[in-house]
Amino acid sequence: MERLAGRVMLLWGWRRAATACAAGAFLALAQAPFDFPAAGFVSFTILVWLLDGATGDAARGRLGGWRAFFGTGWWFGFGYFVAGLWWLGNALLVEAENFAWALPFAVFGLPALLALFHGFAAALARLFWTDGLGRIAALAAAFGIIEWLREFVLTGFPWNAIGLAAMPTPVLMQSAVLVGVTGMSAVAVFVFSAPALIADPRPRRAGLAIAAILVALHAGFGFWRTGEAQPVPPERNLKVRLVQPSIDQSSKWDTEERRRIFDVHLDLTRGPGEADERADLVVWPETSVPYLLTERPDALQAIADALDDEQTLLVGAVRAEQGAGQTRYYNSLTMVSGDGEILDAADKAHLVPFGEYLPLEPLLERLGLRRIVATPVSFSASPAPRQLTLPDETRILPLICYEVIFPAEVDAAARGADLIVNVTNDAWYGNTPGPYQHFRQAQIRAVETGLPLVRAANNGISGLVDPYGRIVDALALNGVGTLDGEIAPGAVARPLPLAPGLAGLGVIAAFAALALALQVRQWLGRQ
Repeated sequence: MERLAGRVMLLWGWRRAATACAAGAFLALAQAPFDFPAAGFVSFTILVWLLDGATGDAARGRLGGWRAFFGTGWWFGFGYFVAGLWWLGNALLVEAENFAWALPFAVFGLPALLALFHGFAAALARLFWTDGLGRIAALAAAFGIIEWLREFVLTGFPWNAIGLAAMPTPVLMQSAVLVGVTGMSAVAVFVFSAPALIADPRPRRAGLAIAAILVALHAGFGFWRTGEAQPVPPERNLKVRLVQPSIDQSSKWDTEERRRIFDVHLDLTRGPGEADERADLVVWPETSVPYLLTERPDALQAIADALDDEQTLLVGAVRAEQGAGQTRYYNSLTMVSGDGEILDAADKAHLVPFGEYLPLEPLLERLGLRRIVATPVSFSASPAPRQLTLPDETRILPLICYEVIFPAEVDAAARGADLIVNVTNDAWYGNTPGPYQHFRQAQIRAVETGLPLVRAANNGISGLVDPYGRIVDALALNGVGTLDGEIAPGAVARPLPLAPGLAGLGVIAAFAALALALQVRQWLGRQ
């Protein structure tokens, strides 16, 4: 082990960059759908050894060590994000004649930008880099900070946070209710990096012991919490039907296909079933109606004909609003009663840049750039997520598409809600890891908020998830059909009074304090 560590530490130039990139790419196997957490132990152990070797670059000048740490972290992140997010390029192939030229920017450009976060994490860790345990704690705190920042910087994109690698099953998801993904990212980096201590001249048994205790607490809490979960009385259950039509993305906005697409949703909504078994709530995916409902009374009548009087439909649809001499369009979730009346609607608050709107639109349009989504104009954003109330007084938090990946926003918006409803259209990404990663993050939001989750996706993965992240039932990716099931609205009590995100920042602070204390101790020992 010491010999291997020494060889990795001595790498420099392109060999160090290539090794860091390969280590980061290997780490992507720890994310869905592969769920191979052992990859984290290999990747972060190599990263620690590479950074150990980078400390020698300080001899090149005052900034030499900083550049070496940043560069090593950047290459690690670049490999990680290319291997984990390459599927984003699939969205550009839906209209390849218009967007194929941008494929390199999606597959390599976005990862290069996101890799800056990992570069900054490595550079930040250098502040407290010491021998032994201190450097592991410093790396954990630094990665925890940058994973938190990824929720907010440049509109935010916290996809595939490191903490998710430590939560591949519902039992191992339960720690998210304590410290959130932010705290779990710091814990995961510490544990994944711990094997690097074995190769130290004097193995730091304390560090290995701390890592083992963290793993035991993580798994033990999960087994305890899921084991203590009490079944909900059947009378409290809400009967739900999820519609998954798997409409091909290339035809979704085709005007000649509109009626056929709408009819597919109606046929699936009717479906089989006795009157007393029919769903209370029917959910269609994001933008499932191919025209404006407010302008098509015939469409509302068709919906009424497909529903029973006591049923309610939540349908993803574009909503138009007139005001100030212009029309604004919103990506919305609309609530329709059994008699075809629009009861309410909630608009998407966190839009996808370059998909639903074009940043700096006047400038970029002059340069020939346009949005990927073929809507008449850019979508407008709601000021904040808002809840909807079903006729039976169940309060739902609608989350449209990737709104579900933002822990802090979801936690704030979920207060007082009984149920999360997530609608999405992952047909953009085909049969790739993307839909699986998206579904996994939705599971984690259920655990963090303590709320059950109903998820309807155009081509999957649609499913019902309980407040412990356990899948009650689900439809496979690219399946066509409906899912009938029952879910129990209502929040599960959190073990801590603090929001998971705040507790997660406390975990980061604890690792930072440990790193600082060990650095001070080492400095005093040299006096």
